[in-house]
Amino acid sequence: MTSGAATMGSPIDLETPAGRRRARKELIWGDHGFLRLKFRNLHRISDEMYRANQPSPEHIARYAKELGLKTILNLRGESPKGYYLLEKEACARNGIELVDFQMFSRDIPPPENVLAAKKLFDSIAYPALMHCKSGADRAGIMAVLYMHFRKGEPIGQALEMLSRKYLHIKQGKTGVLDFFFEAYLAESAATGLSFQEWVEKGYDRAALKAKFLKTRKSKLNVDEIMRRE
Repeated sequence: MTSGAATMGSPIDLETPAGRRRARKELIWGDHGFLRLKFRNLHRISDEMYRANQPSPEHIARYAKELGLKTILNLRGESPKGYYLLEKEACARNGIELVDFQMFSRDIPPPENVLAAKKLFDSIAYPALMHCKSGADRAGIMAVLYMHFRKGEPIGQALEMLSRKYLHIKQGKTGVLDFFFEAYLAESAATGLSFQEWVEKGYDRAALKAKFLKTRKSKLNVDEIMRRE
């Protein structure tokens, strides 16, 4: 006899009714998909790129039809969870390439990830949509990189992609993303380095993170209040 715990810990099989029900339950309740049924945090940021929160299979079908999407960038990374399996299935069904490119909302990105993002934007098929869970933070940093590397906007201008308009809150731990770009702008003012040159030169991620946390010690813990991922 299989225990409930063992069943919940086993892989999800979308080919079975029970597996599909479990995947839907994980999407709607475990991943807070019920909050995204109406609110998609969907924005067109250029003539070829959109950003949004985690799409449901229904959203993906709609995006394929209305936006003509060719690529979806999943910034949450590959996962055995129901939300990801349903997204992967929906992309295949609607002729959209799903690209998994994991980013993090509370850490300084490694230089190699930043440079990999540049290569990614030069290689994917457009129109495209990038998403994380809420469409605020990981989608925000990738949108800054997209606007800079692909569209040629200066970092200072592209930073608009990390704003309250997209539900990004600078005062929480996700403010480390703003701090990362602000660190570049401060050094660039003194050295004249381009953003790509600064990244290629390398930066001390641990030192930047420590400096950010030190400046935030006396701040209100917004993340605990918001209960954000």
